[in-house]
Formats: sequence, C-alpha cells, structure tokens
Amino acid sequence: MTDHPPSRRADAARNRQRILDAARTAFAAGGAETSMAEVARRSGVGQATLYRNFATRHELLEALLVDEIDEVCAAAATVEGDTPEDRLMAWLRRFFQYVTAKRPVVIGLLEHTDTTDPVFQSRGRMLAAGRPLLTAAQEARQIAGDLDLDQILDLVVAIAKIPGTPEYRRPILDAALAGLRWID
Repeated sequence: MTDHPPSRRADAARNRQRILDAARTAFAAGGAETSMAEVARRSGVGQATLYRNFATRHELLEALLVDEIDEVCAAAATVEGDTPEDRLMAWLRRFFQYVTAKRPVVIGLLEHTDTTDPVFQSRGRMLAAGRPLLTAAQEARQIAGDLDLDQILDLVVAIAKIPGTPEYRRPILDAALAGLRWID
C-alpha cells in the first residue's frame, strides 16, 4: 500500500501560512510598498496560489493584522514568568514587537481602508487580554496601582514609534517599563 499525498485542505492551509509568514517578513523588510509578486517569491508559491488565498493586497494586509492581533491576545494567556510582574512585562514586550512589526501593514491598509473598519478595532481585544495580567501585578503590589492598561499600552506604542532600530528603542522600553513598578 502506498502513502497518500496530504489532503488538499492541509496543503492549502500550509500554503496560506507560508504566504502569511513570507508577507510578514517582506513587509517588515520592505515596508508598505512591498508587492504581491515579492510576497509570492518569498513564500515559494506561484502568484496564482497567492491570489487564490488573498484576492487582493488589501485582503493579505488584513489577514496579517488579524493574525498578529490573535497571537498577541493568545500570548497574554500563556506568557511565562515567575511573578505577576514578570508575566505582565513579558506580554508588554510581545505587544511592543507587535506594534513595531505592524507599522508597515497598517500603513498599507490605511491607503485603502477607512479607520472605522472593524479590522482596526483591535484595542478592545488587547485590553481584554492584558487586563488580567495588569490586575494580578497590581494586586501583588508589583506595578503601580494608579495606572490603567490604556495608559501603559499608549506608552509602549509611543516608544515603538520612535525612529531608529529595535536595538535603539529596546533600552528606552526597558527604562519605561521599569518605571511602572510599585514604589512604597
């Protein structure tokens, strides 16, 4: 008996994920101007496969943004650390990576999308995912109690927007996050 090739659905799912992974890398490297042809080349699929999965560049950008939001929200439930503060800080660093990586995608989406589009309504999901981490750290008196997650996320976003490399911004983020600690 011979092995059967993987089902068409499994193959299609792998292609879709390869496209999303390649697109994430391509947009991070090339910015909002990255072409669909470049995404197809990087993913190793033909343009027909790319367009079968994402009929337009806009659909690809939306899928990238939603995929990243899902990952950041899921990370809040699985983030590791020895203390509530450690878990919050690890998640905030993951959020920082998301904000830094999503800029080219959001710029590309803004070219053709109204900002009232539901794809841009991720803030509520982020807040819902991160609030239990902040609450636990505040209840443990490890993070200042007079801050809310909206303020902290705004701080992280502001640092992510500072021009320069991630290596330049990382110590700024570290200093800001250290400033969130509870002071007796």
